[in-house]
Amino acid sequence: MTQLGVASCAPRVHVEPVGASTYSAGPQANDRPVAFAFDSLDDRPLSSSVLRGKPAVLAFVSSDDLASQAQAGFLASMAKNDGDRVTYALVAVEARDRRELVEGFRSFFETKFGVSLRTGMADDDSVRGLGPFGDVRRLSVFVLDAGGKVVWRKTGIAKPPEIRGAMSRL
Repeated sequence: MTQLGVASCAPRVHVEPVGASTYSAGPQANDRPVAFAFDSLDDRPLSSSVLRGKPAVLAFVSSDDLASQAQAGFLASMAKNDGDRVTYALVAVEARDRRELVEGFRSFFETKFGVSLRTGMADDDSVRGLGPFGDVRRLSVFVLDAGGKVVWRKTGIAKPPEIRGAMSRL
């Protein structure tokens, strides 16, 4: 079996195990655009205002979680296929002192797939499960419409056909 990415022996930020996945389709209770700004790992900002104008897929991941590594691979493959039509981004739900690990995580997928996903570090509220997307301390994937509204969310691994199904309604 091939290992997908970088693993770490450092303590994890999340303590909840990845269990059965859940999803929701359609508009959320609050049908307004979600407002967010995450600390980017490169010169490309990762915020709600920058992502508006086309659909976006955000995955909240951890660099030392195998499910997150698989999800990053799925998104990198989709990004390579979709070009500029959709924005794909990773948000690391990790402590700030793990930034170098997250940079290595992003670099691995950039090298393997030849695409660079926007990648940022979650804010302190998101790390505690209290950020603008709710509790994302477990792998969570969101599809946003061009206006920045959440139209789909899944906790756990979201495979490309599921994500494409959610985007087909946009």
